[in-house]
Amino acid sequence: MSTQQKLKQLINERRGVIVPGAFNAMSARVVADQGFEAIYVTGAGVTNMWFGLPDQGFMGLTDIADHTARIREAVDLPLIVDADTGFGNALNTYHAVRTLERAGADCIQLEDQVSPKRCGHFNGKEVIETSEMVGKIKAACDARRNADTLIMARTDAAAIHGFDAAVERAQRYAEAGADMLFVEAVTSAEQIRALTQRLKTPQLMNMVIGGKTPITSTEELAEMGFSIVLYANATLQGAVAGMQRALGALKTERHLQEDPALVVPFAERQRLVCKPEWDALEQRYK
Repeated sequence: MSTQQKLKQLINERRGVIVPGAFNAMSARVVADQGFEAIYVTGAGVTNMWFGLPDQGFMGLTDIADHTARIREAVDLPLIVDADTGFGNALNTYHAVRTLERAGADCIQLEDQVSPKRCGHFNGKEVIETSEMVGKIKAACDARRNADTLIMARTDAAAIHGFDAAVERAQRYAEAGADMLFVEAVTSAEQIRALTQRLKTPQLMNMVIGGKTPITSTEELAEMGFSIVLYANATLQGAVAGMQRALGALKTERHLQEDPALVVPFAERQRLVCKPEWDALEQRYK
């Protein structure tokens, strides 16, 4: 079974599969090593960790494609890839889908924000007309070389036009061909519950730690019928917390021992980057 087919199966089961985000190949390796079933290649994570900038449209197609290709090489899990707004109009979206599919994306997420976009949990967002986004989704679906590649449509309209308008947009996007829907930044438990009652297409629910959507247990979300429970930047926030702890201890103590509470052991680091396999390969060619 291909990674696209695996992802399609996970989505159709609607059992609230937890999908963590990855911002580089090492974080993807850790996600896979922990036994998760799929990975989200996060645009916010790439922007924060690669550029040290906020998620406000600084990432380009080449940036996310390069990261996708490196992550694809590192893991064999299905990859959901954040393509922001498609990086332009419908033609740019067509090109973005071709590029990301070639890089190894199994599902490509597109959103209806005005470019430059913002993190879905920031204030000051704007959205394009529904008809323009419908055109982008149709272009994305036509661009696929592999019929199993999935297109996810995200709407940020709840913050601008209200919850009902966001649901109406999501329905239009499904009718245009989107395989999965993502209504971003809903603000109440009632809205979360209403989504799977009002929209029949498989859905993703985004759990942003510290964001606008109330954190809801995965079990509850699975019972509601959500396919994916996304923790897009848990790895990022965990990594930053770990760096702060380790560097804080180094600054205070002036040295740092191999303490598993602060730093991963040297041997574990080598295991995660597959050094034993590379050593064996090196011996093969001697």
